[in-house]
Amino acid sequence: MEMHQLRYVVAVARTGNFSRAAEQCHVSQPSLSQQIQKLEDELGERLFDRLKREAKLTSHGQAFLRRAIRILEEVDAARRDATDAKELSSGSVTLGVLPTIAPYLLPPVLTKFHARHPGIEIIVQEDTTAQLLKLGLACEIDFALTSLPIADARFEIRELFSEELLVALPPDHPLAAKRTLRSADLESERFIVMKEGHCLGDQVLNFCERRAVRPNVTFRSAQLETVQSLVCAGVGLSLIPAMAMGAGRGRNPEYRSLQAPRPERKIVAVWPRQRPLGRAAEELLNVVAACSLPKSSGAR
Repeated sequence: MEMHQLRYVVAVARTGNFSRAAEQCHVSQPSLSQQIQKLEDELGERLFDRLKREAKLTSHGQAFLRRAIRILEEVDAARRDATDAKELSSGSVTLGVLPTIAPYLLPPVLTKFHARHPGIEIIVQEDTTAQLLKLGLACEIDFALTSLPIADARFEIRELFSEELLVALPPDHPLAAKRTLRSADLESERFIVMKEGHCLGDQVLNFCERRAVRPNVTFRSAQLETVQSLVCAGVGLSLIPAMAMGAGRGRNPEYRSLQAPRPERKIVAVWPRQRPLGRAAEELLNVVAACSLPKSSGAR
């Protein structure tokens, strides 16, 4: 059964005549008649009673016509949807993103993208890197914004930018009097870090280990805003991504850079190799890249 055969049946049913149907379908009358006969042979039933000047649907033809019209309408709708998606006038993109990135990077990205493509719906899924990779392999997100390292060859990785991790200090902490800190200044300080499973927590502890700093981890949290609030309350200090600097509600910590080599994280976009990005997802990623050029931290 071919799509053109369905169109021929519908045309004959609507015109009541093989010749007029052939004209509407821009084919010869013998060709149209042959294709309908071929379809009837395949079905094992006549669809039309061929009268001298008229073609009338049989009872089998009437039942077939309803299905044929529905199929053709769905095919036309699918074609329109595909065209709209290609032209970015409709559709959706599901974006996975770390919770330590989403509230700081996404607002300008989504504002800019929506201004360009108001018909595209963006669905944001916040989770840890491990969970985002699982969602990617399950085709539940189009791509994810996360940070290195990612040791999984099943993914395409596009590096976007590197971001400094700043020391966040309580405003009245003695180290706040210094413009730049040394790794040794952090020795034995109480630390507040992201809970296990969040890559930022691992990055902070790995940096301390490489610099032979033994942090006294006193609190862990799943929210970066909570970490900053605890720092302000004098509970301890932390390392905070530059994009989150000053993003707390009310009072913010004091931020200082560490002497080189400074701690940093590399922000990347990842998606499964076997599932290339669609056009809308590619356009969103381009906007992310354009909006995420690294800025000066402004730490003093």
